[in-house]
Amino acid sequence: MSEVLDYNSRLSDPASRKFETFSYLPAMDAANIRKQVAYLVSKGWNPAIEHVEPQYLMDSYWYMWKLPMFGETDVEKVLAEAEACHKANPDNHVRLIGYNNLNQSQGASMVIFRGKTV
Repeated sequence: MSEVLDYNSRLSDPASRKFETFSYLPAMDAANIRKQVAYLVSKGWNPAIEHVEPQYLMDSYWYMWKLPMFGETDVEKVLAEAEACHKANPDNHVRLIGYNNLNQSQGASMVIFRGKTV
């Protein structure tokens, strides 16, 4: 049986904080982010972009970047909005969300740009 490791993510250590499953993997590069966006739109999910200051990342409130992109299927447009959000808020964490209309839930949510840790 393999050993289960404790990832030392603590509130007292901002640099150690984890966001979700993808946080335990190497940071996504542009090609991987593109693949995630392509997956979201291929599933028919509505993409949305949110951001938050690093010191508030554990709060449940993130700022919405514009409205969700209902019905958007153009990967380039979604990527352009994510980049625009990151450029306008360079110190914030930026996440991509895929809203699933059928079961009215988030099909996916992942941090695609990390802000500066406090």
